[in-house]
Amino acid sequence: MFKRLKRRKEIKEKVSLLKTITLFREVDERALFRIASVMEPCEIKKGDILFNKGDKDFALYLIVSGRVKIHDGNHTFTTFGANQYFGEYSLLDSTPRSTSVTAIEDTKLLRLDQEQFNKYIFKIPSLARGLLLGLVWRLRDYNVLEEQLTSKNLEIKRQKEELEIQRKELEQLNHMKDRFFAIIAHDLRNPFSTVLSLSELLAKEFSNIEPENLKLFIEQLYRYSNKTFNLLENLLQWSMLQTGRLTPKPQQANLSDIISDTIDLLSGNASKKSIRLNWVDNNDYIGYFDVNMITTVIRNLISNAIKFTPQNGEISVSVKSEFDKYRVFIKDNGVGMSKEIVDKLFRIDTNPSTPGTNDESGTGLGLILCKDFVEKNNGSIGVESEVNKGSTFYFTIPRFDNSHQ
Repeated sequence: MFKRLKRRKEIKEKVSLLKTITLFREVDERALFRIASVMEPCEIKKGDILFNKGDKDFALYLIVSGRVKIHDGNHTFTTFGANQYFGEYSLLDSTPRSTSVTAIEDTKLLRLDQEQFNKYIFKIPSLARGLLLGLVWRLRDYNVLEEQLTSKNLEIKRQKEELEIQRKELEQLNHMKDRFFAIIAHDLRNPFSTVLSLSELLAKEFSNIEPENLKLFIEQLYRYSNKTFNLLENLLQWSMLQTGRLTPKPQQANLSDIISDTIDLLSGNASKKSIRLNWVDNNDYIGYFDVNMITTVIRNLISNAIKFTPQNGEISVSVKSEFDKYRVFIKDNGVGMSKEIVDKLFRIDTNPSTPGTNDESGTGLGLILCKDFVEKNNGSIGVESEVNKGSTFYFTIPRFDNSHQ
C-alpha cells in the first residue's frame, strides 16, 4: 500500500511538471498520468555527459532541476534549465544525435523513450497536436536565435571593418610620421648645414674672398635659404592640414591672376635653364576656391616642371572650362616618368623623390600637399607622363559654390 501511494505521488509530481511543458499543455490529465507512468527518472553529475553526438539515443528529456549545455565539442549552442525540455525531434526521427549534452551542474531529468511515446501518439490526438505546437514554438525560438546571431554577425562584421579602417589610418599616420621626421632629419638638415658652412666661411674669410667668389657664395646662400624656407613652409602647411588646423576658406577668385603672378614669380628660375614658360590663354577664369591653397598648388606644379625640364625646354600652362569646373594643365617636355613612378606619386608611403635635370633635390612632399589642397577644394589631381617625352599634371577646381546644393 505504501509503495502504491509513493508511486502515485511521484506520478502526480511528473504530471505537474508535464503541465508546464508546451508539448503537453493541451493533453488531458488522464492521458498525462499514462505518459508520466512510463517516464523514467535519471540523474547526471556536473561534468557528466548524458549522450554524445552520433549516439542513437531516441528520447525526450525534461529537466526537473539543474542545467545542461547542448554543444559540439567546445562550441556551446545553448543551455537548458529546470522546467525546460530537449530532444523532442528524437520522438519522431530515428537518426543519431547531432549534438552532445553535458551537465553544467548536478541535474535531475525525466526521460520519455521514443518507443513509449509511439504507443500513445495515435491514441491521444491532443498529444500529437501538443508535439506539433511544441515544434512550432521551438522553430520560432530558433528563428529568433538565428536573427540574433545574424544581427550579432553583422555587428561583428561592422566592427571588423571599422577596425580595418582604423588600422589603415594608423598605418597611414605612421607613414606620415616617418616621412615627417625623415624630412626634418635629412632634407632640412642638409641645406641648413650648407648655409651655416657658407656663413662661417664668409664671416671668417670675407676680406680674403675675391669679389666674383663672394657673389657666388651669396647667391648660393640665397638659393639654399630660399629652398629651405619653401620646404619649411610646405612642411608647416602639410602638418597643419593633417592636424585639422588648416581649413579651406573658398571664395570667388580669378584663376588667371594666380597663374600670371606665379609665372612672374618663377620666371627667374625658368630663365636660368633657358626654359620658355608660357601662359597659353590669358583669359579670366572666375572660380570658387581657397586662394592660398590653389596658389600653393600652382607654384609647386610649375616649380616641379622647371626642375624636371632640361635646358632650352618649354613649359605651358593652360585652362579648360568644363560644365561645373576648370581643369588646369601644366605641361612640360622634360624627362618624363615611367608608369611605375607615376603609380607612386601623391602617396606618402611610397612617394618617390628624384633629382632634377640640374641635380635639384626635393622631398616629394610638394605633390602630397598639392593632392591634399586640391581635394580640400573639392577637386581632383592627376598626371600623364612618358619617359623622355615630358609630363602633364592637371587638377580641377569648382567654378561655383556648390555647398548649398
